[in-house]
Amino acid sequence: MDVLLLPFRWVYRALVWFANSPRTLITSYLLMIAVAGVIYGEVEARSPADAVWWAVVTASTVGYGDISPTTWQGRTLAALLISTMVLLVIPLITAHFASRLIVDDDAFEHEEQEQLKADVRRMRALLEQLASKHGIELPPEPPVSGPGSAAPVWERSARSRRRRPRR
Repeated sequence: MDVLLLPFRWVYRALVWFANSPRTLITSYLLMIAVAGVIYGEVEARSPADAVWWAVVTASTVGYGDISPTTWQGRTLAALLISTMVLLVIPLITAHFASRLIVDDDAFEHEEQEQLKADVRRMRALLEQLASKHGIELPPEPPVSGPGSAAPVWERSARSRRRRPRR
């Protein structure tokens, strides 16, 4: 079964690599316009300027209709260009820029997380000292939960739902 899924894993990894690089996304967009324009110009016997104009208009799905393919090769190229742009390139570019715009200002920085962990360890040690001094037995430590843990979502910390005060 793993052998059958291998090509899908490769495609997934390639898409993740592709989607995480704005330079790659923009370069691929421009490359697709250029390649489609060259192929369209050859297949439909159009000038390079008309071919590139057709590729831009078709890839952006505006489709003015001033230039349209008349051969089956040109129509196939148009279908591939539109499908690739609409289903892959444009959504990836949009998602990349949207992810840059949506930033969680309340997310803890790594240093803040480490400081909180150290504070909790110190409080636990102080609590254990006080408990032993007064003869109180502490309950056992709860299992560690967090990303990747087996604890159900409702048992995990609610820290992510609380907002920190703005500085």
